[in-house]
Amino acid sequence: MTEPSLSFIQTADGSKTIYNPSVGENYHSINGALQESLHVFVKGGLAYFTQNSLNKNISILEVGFGTGLNFLLSSDYAEQHQINLQYTGIEAFPLPAEIIENTGYQEYLENKNSWDSFLNKYNESFSNSQEITSSCSLRIHGKPILEFETEEKFDIIYFDAFARNYQPEMWSLETITQACKFLKDKGIFVTYSVTGELKRALRSLGFDIQRPAGAAGKREMMRALLNKNNAL
Repeated sequence: MTEPSLSFIQTADGSKTIYNPSVGENYHSINGALQESLHVFVKGGLAYFTQNSLNKNISILEVGFGTGLNFLLSSDYAEQHQINLQYTGIEAFPLPAEIIENTGYQEYLENKNSWDSFLNKYNESFSNSQEITSSCSLRIHGKPILEFETEEKFDIIYFDAFARNYQPEMWSLETITQACKFLKDKGIFVTYSVTGELKRALRSLGFDIQRPAGAAGKREMMRALLNKNNAL
C-alpha cells in the first residue's frame, strides 16, 4: 500500500476516514468515523468490559489497526478512568505515519500529548512495545492475523477488518477462530458487523451473542462473550 493510492474522505460527523482503492472500501463508516469508533469499540467494548469487571489492568487485541483511531480513543478512555491498558494491533498493510498525522484525530482527544507521543513512537511500536502514556502501551504487528502468534491472552478483541463484501477472507471461520484463540475466557469480542455466518462461527467457539444497537447507519453491532463451557 503506497501513499498516492490513498485519499481522505470526510464522514458525516466531520471526522476523516481514508479510502483504499485497492480494497474499494473506506477504513471507517461514512456515517461517521468518530461516532462508529466510540460507539462500537470504546463504549461497546472497553467501557462495557470495565463496567462489568473490577480489573484495572486490561489488554486489547485489535485486528485491523488501520488509522489508529480505535487505539487513540481507547487510550483516552483508559486515562480518564484510571485503567492500565496494554494494546496490541494487527495490521497487514500499515499506514505511513504521515498519512495518520493528516487525519486530524488529535481534535477528538482529551489528552493532546498522547497524539504527539503516538506519532513519535508509531514506527518503533512495530518493533517493541512503546509507552504512549503513563497508563497505555502499544505494540503493532505488521502481519496478517493468520500469521500472528503469541502466548498472551487478551481481555477484549476489537475486530475492525474491512467489510465482508470487500475482504471476505477476514470473516472466514479460519480467521475468526485464529483471532479468538487469543481471547481470555469471559473476554469479549466486538465488531461493527452482524452476519449469520459470524454468529454461527462465534457460537461454535463458545460465545454468547449480544446484538446491541449499531452505530449510525447500522441497526445492530456484534458483541460476544466467551464462555468456553459453551464450545461445541
